Formats: sequence, structure tokens, C-alpha cells
Amino acid sequence: MHTIKVVAGGVMLLVIFAVVGRLTAGARGMATAALVFAPVWFVCSGINMYLGVKRAGYSFADETPIFMVVFLVPGTAAFLSWWAVR
Repeated sequence: MHTIKVVAGGVMLLVIFAVVGRLTAGARGMATAALVFAPVWFVCSGINMYLGVKRAGYSFADETPIFMVVFLVPGTAAFLSWWAVR
């Protein structure tokens, strides 16, 4: 359940980035926002992984596939939105 919430949070963050990009610079701003979102979300996903290892007690090997899902679902959405508006 936690993973679903984190992925949903990532998608919502992408929407916020896209809206701000659209309001500031139109379609070009949306494309830029998607590119800026990717490294920001990578760091957020890494923090989520760190907390899973340190606080929840999972091993690094257990958390790696979860990290991939948490990063790649919103990351793929960001890539597709960048590709659609570039």
C-alpha cells in the first residue's frame, strides 16, 4: 500500500511540475518541467529507499525492485509527457 501511495505522490508531483511549467512558459515549459522532474523524483525515490532500509528494516536487495517501480512509473509518465509536447 505504501508503494502505491508513493507512486501516486510522484504522479501528483509531475502534474504540479507540468502545471507550473505550462503557466510559466506554455508547452515548452511543460517539456522542461518533465525534464526537471526526473532528477528530482530520482532523489525522492532514493530517499524512500533509504527510509525503507534504515527505518523499516528491509534489506537493500529487497528495496531495489520497489525503488525501480517507484521511480519508473512516474518517470515513464514524465518521459511520455515530454515526448508528447516537445
